[in-house]
Amino acid sequence: MGRRERVVRELVGAHGRTYAEEAGIALKDTPQPLYRLLVLSHLLSARIRGSIALATARALHEAGLRDPRRMAQATWQQRVDALGRGGYRRYDERTATQLGDAAGLVSERWGGDLRRLRREADGEVPELRRLLREFPGIGPAGADIFLREAQGVWPEAAPYLDTKALQGAKRLGLPQDPERLTELAGDTDPAVLAAALVRAALDKEVVRDTLGRVG
Repeated sequence: MGRRERVVRELVGAHGRTYAEEAGIALKDTPQPLYRLLVLSHLLSARIRGSIALATARALHEAGLRDPRRMAQATWQQRVDALGRGGYRRYDERTATQLGDAAGLVSERWGGDLRRLRREADGEVPELRRLLREFPGIGPAGADIFLREAQGVWPEAAPYLDTKALQGAKRLGLPQDPERLTELAGDTDPAVLAAALVRAALDKEVVRDTLGRVG
């Protein structure tokens, strides 16, 4: 095993946890987990600490706002309160409005089921990305987060290693080519690989820890 393979193995072994998993989402290709991932992607894309976004995703779930119908039917104040319990206070008022509007769009256009959005895109990743960006609060970063995490259950998106993931690869001295990185990772879930690389991009300690394990 070469050095690059060892770097990937150590990175994934120590830091290969998806953000969905950390938020308590057992991601499957079914409506509720996919919707919760959409909300998580919205929260993580703001200029706020990732730990707060993850805690807020859990708080929304605990408040019962775990599917588009419940999210849309909740009052604006109920959404604000749930966001506040997660610590998401800087953007709570705007985000409460966006979450309500996005939930309405999921329900009205996609029947509450993001698998219909997937079918409309017909396997085309640029189209998936474009459709995701139609949701209020989901910009380029939010669409990237969603597809990085969803590629394990939407394999047509894999390997989805966006700019942020490739930044992590660069920090670790790995190639900035999605296909080559996938080869180095072997049978690792591409969503797990992407999350681990993003953690390396965001946290120098992840880089130091990984390279220190390789020696």
